[in-house]
Amino acid sequence: MVALAVPVVLSELGWMVQGIVDTIMVGRLGPAAIGAVALGNAVYYTPSLFGIGLLLGLDPLVAQAYGRGDHDGCHRWLAQGVYLACLATPPLMLLVVLGSLGITHFGVAPAVAGPATGYLLLLNWGTLPLLLYGGARRYLQGVGEVKVITITYVLANLLNWFGNWVLIYGKLGFPAMGVQGSALSTVASRILMAAALLGFAWRYERKRGHPLFKHWSGPHLKQIRELIKIGAPAAGQILLEVGAWNLATFSAGRLTPVALATHTIALNYASLTYMVPLGVSAAAAVSVGHAMGAGDAARARRAGWLALGMGTSFMLLAALLFFTLPGPLILLYTRDPRVLAVGPGLLGLAAIFQVFDGIQTVSTGALRGLGETRAPMLANLAGYWVLGLPIGFFLCFGLQWGIYGLWIGLTAALIVIASSLLWRWQKDSARLQMSSLANG
Repeated sequence: MVALAVPVVLSELGWMVQGIVDTIMVGRLGPAAIGAVALGNAVYYTPSLFGIGLLLGLDPLVAQAYGRGDHDGCHRWLAQGVYLACLATPPLMLLVVLGSLGITHFGVAPAVAGPATGYLLLLNWGTLPLLLYGGARRYLQGVGEVKVITITYVLANLLNWFGNWVLIYGKLGFPAMGVQGSALSTVASRILMAAALLGFAWRYERKRGHPLFKHWSGPHLKQIRELIKIGAPAAGQILLEVGAWNLATFSAGRLTPVALATHTIALNYASLTYMVPLGVSAAAAVSVGHAMGAGDAARARRAGWLALGMGTSFMLLAALLFFTLPGPLILLYTRDPRVLAVGPGLLGLAAIFQVFDGIQTVSTGALRGLGETRAPMLANLAGYWVLGLPIGFFLCFGLQWGIYGLWIGLTAALIVIASSLLWRWQKDSARLQMSSLANG
């Protein structure tokens, strides 16, 4: 589990670092620029992560095929994932364009809305590379080739940092593009990520004597439907979760630029720590899937509980960090005294929900390894949209608690989601183990 989880965790951190680098690099332009990047990402990632979620169906399908020793089946699932990525890209890009038109009509301050729209429209051109990367990554994780994903992220982040430096501030003879330069740099890094992971997949297939493109599978509607059947609820779960936090970001934009900037910084830290259990979650999906493919339900159950222990332990450490060092953490982003005054309170709330966030994330991955993706979707629907957001909006706008009210509602949502998914994992994994024992 550790050998699989560590490279995947590093890869998730690399994914998050891209957004953090963008935010830090535009930070010198002021709170409005930080808010513009946050809003642009909020609009972009809601539909684009739905596309990434569709490809999460590759986790159990590739992992279980690998556990059965069906390597050609792994190859075929990668091909269907690429076809699905190409089919999903045009409607997703259209949704992003429509979303960009709504920024100015949501009550966002004009100083933020204009740069956010420009940032978003440029970022949209990275959608197909992002989905191709997602499909190749799920395949490589499923066959245990995880180190190459970390290598790719290191290279992509170096390119993104350099591109931000050149394009935001106009270095080396390039024009100063501001936040739009940051978007262009991110697109370039995603093209690199997609090309690199497909190249590593080709190398892996060539080593086992089955060249990737020489034996490339054609589209199979039945397999694409099966991929969508598993991936669509996973995509719905991501949409509900990311959509809830993005709606909170938009709501923060209706308060003040300082509230939005503080929310963005605190959310960046919470998202950064979230990447660790998210990586452990992917490792859990693969390990549980391998065991299920091999017909070993007891090993699948052990893998899930081990992953939960790893993810929860890390989030306990993260909570301690947020409680003890909020000021220095915020100073890494800005020295604005207004942000420094509000930020520690938000990081304190983030500390409260860290463990619950870890539990719900790893439980989602373990259940996905079993092929169960509906339960996490329903838990997120109830936790965020029935309970958490209504509470947050009431406290924020009704009782005038401001940004703190929003975060209290989201914290309550995570507690409910974590409790329900932990119970579901315990129930499903125990049932499968008992069924396996009863069948000999």
